[in-house]
Amino acid sequence: MDRSVEDVAGFIDATLQNEGTWYRAEEVESRLDGALTSYGASVGAVRGTVRDAGTKFKGLGHDDVTALASQLWGRPEPGRRAVYERRLAAVVLLQSRVAFLRHSDLTRLEGFIRSAHTAELVDPLVTDVVVPLLAALDGADRQRARVVTARWSRDPDPWVRHAAALAAEITARTA
Repeated sequence: MDRSVEDVAGFIDATLQNEGTWYRAEEVESRLDGALTSYGASVGAVRGTVRDAGTKFKGLGHDDVTALASQLWGRPEPGRRAVYERRLAAVVLLQSRVAFLRHSDLTRLEGFIRSAHTAELVDPLVTDVVVPLLAALDGADRQRARVVTARWSRDPDPWVRHAAALAAEITARTA
C-alpha cells in the first residue's frame, strides 16, 4: 500500500464528518441510547466512502484491512466516545474484503461484537463477515473456528451469544 492505514482512516473519518447532519446524528445517538456518538452520515454515505477509499488507496492487503477496521472501530481520539459511522465503515470494509480474512481474525471480530452495543452493527458483522468467513474455511482452520464459535455460544456476554446463535441459524438455513 502506498499510504499508511492512518491516512486511509483519516480520509474515511473526514469524509464521514463532512457527510453528516446534526439531525441524523441526534436520531442515531437517541436510537442507540447514547452508547455511541454519531456524525450523522447516512448508510449510503458510509458505503460510498468505503468504496471511494478502496479506489483512492489501492493495494490494501490482509494486514491493512484488519488494521484499518480496528482503527475505525476504536475511538477517533483519546477521551472521545466511539462513533457509529466509523464502526459501520469498519463493517462495510470487512464485508467488501471478507475473502482476505483468516480463521485467526475471529478474535478481532469477537472484540468488535463485544463492544458493538447494537444489533445494527452485530447482525451485519455476523451475517456478512463471520458466516462467509466460516463457510470459506476448511480442514484445521475450520475446526479451529468451530472451537471459537462453540465458545461464543457459552460466553457470558449477550452480544457474543447472540452472534453465535445468529451464525448457527444462518449456517443451518444455508446448509
